[in-house]
Amino acid sequence: MSILDSIFGHPAIRSLPPEQRKEVNRLLADLVKIGQLDDFLSVQPGGQFDIRCHHVGARRIGQRLHQIGGLELMRAAHAHIKRKLKPVMAEHLDYCWQDIGGWQP
Repeated sequence: MSILDSIFGHPAIRSLPPEQRKEVNRLLADLVKIGQLDDFLSVQPGGQFDIRCHHVGARRIGQRLHQIGGLELMRAAHAHIKRKLKPVMAEHLDYCWQDIGGWQP
C-alpha cells in the first residue's frame, strides 16, 4: 500500500459509490474490532468461532466484502487490517477467510 493509499484510502474502496463506501468503512471498523477483541482464529470452536475455529463474524464480513467488490476489495480490507493490527493478525485473517470467493493467502 502506498502512502497515498494510506492517506486517501485504497482505490478499491475509493471507487465505490458513496453508500457502498459507507458500508465498507463500517465493515472495516467491525473487522478491526473483532481482531482487537477476539482474534480471527481460536484454538477451539464455540461461541463466536465455527467448527474450523474461524471467527463467524469475520467470515460474514469477508463474504459481504466479496459480494460488494470481489477479491480486490477483500485485498484492500486485508491491507487495512495489516496496517491497523500488524502482520500477524493479517495472517490470521488469511486463514479465517479461506474458501471465501477464492481467497488465498
